[in-house]
Amino acid sequence: MKILVTGGAGFIGSHVAEYYARQGHPVTVYDNLSRAQLLKKQDTNATFNWDYLARFPNVQRVQADVADFDRVAPYCREADVIFHIAGQTAVTTSVTDPRPDFATNAVGSFNVLEAIRDAATPKTVVYTSTNKVYGDNVNAYDLQAQETRYAFSGAHAHGVAETCPIDHCKHTPYGCSKLAADLYMQDWQRLYGHRVGVFRMSCIYGTRQFGFEDQGWLAWFTIAALTGQPVTIFGDGRQMRDILYVEDLVRLFDAFVQSKSPGGVFNTGGGPRHTLSLLELVKMIEQRVGSRLTIGYDDWRPSDQKAYVSDIRKAQAEFGWQPKIGVAEGVDRLVEWVRANTALWQRPAR
Repeated sequence: MKILVTGGAGFIGSHVAEYYARQGHPVTVYDNLSRAQLLKKQDTNATFNWDYLARFPNVQRVQADVADFDRVAPYCREADVIFHIAGQTAVTTSVTDPRPDFATNAVGSFNVLEAIRDAATPKTVVYTSTNKVYGDNVNAYDLQAQETRYAFSGAHAHGVAETCPIDHCKHTPYGCSKLAADLYMQDWQRLYGHRVGVFRMSCIYGTRQFGFEDQGWLAWFTIAALTGQPVTIFGDGRQMRDILYVEDLVRLFDAFVQSKSPGGVFNTGGGPRHTLSLLELVKMIEQRVGSRLTIGYDDWRPSDQKAYVSDIRKAQAEFGWQPKIGVAEGVDRLVEWVRANTALWQRPAR
């Protein structure tokens, strides 16, 4: 298979590219390396995984923008399988600067789809959507306020299903741009005969993740603990999410690719058995690191969900997939990777 990974220099994209490269498939990684500049972070945020993938001779790296139709279209047409992962991923960044968020998430996604609309052969497309498409509708679910977390109760014990409404709620510009692309992906499947899997992801984490305050909270708390940086908890810290280790995510993607499924929407996360709150993560990290985090508190962020758990039964039923890496094992792996690479966060920004 000819594989195209947009956003392939990112955390998830690089793991997808590595997975298929190790299987011997030709992989094109397409990325504009804008993460560091857009988020005002060190160049390492953009270049580490890009450089990491250079070790694979069957990986072609293309530095270009998905918002540039003429550049991205030929690579989309040549590919058999497209993993469209490129995106602006920070919620608060979308609030303060929504234009690049829309250009990447909405226009970039449309460019990928328009490139394959009249393709001679059907394509398989994996799109990484987000649980933020549900906005704050999730906050209307029955919650229990427990000592260290909020938790769903009653009818929503399995989590949020794909039938949760996506409108008549607050989103944030990030949620709006991802939802626009989400809907276009669904229509391209129905109208033009392509296999499109829309994976509405909860919290994905793992090695080679350069988390920061606004995105990648498990990685950010771990990085802060091991490099002596303070963290801010927005709200009361009882926000709870289901978490999914990146290797389990890639296995799900591949299960869809290898299946005969025509596509659809799949809520994607660790499910009810793999959940964690901010306060619980702090305790786990402090136990593993052997020191206390410096924590400050601030107001709730716009449209933050007090609790979110993916109902993953649809993906389980269609693909025979289950998360394999538990919370404790996943956090252990992340802590050890950050511990082995703390020098990455001590480099001065260029």
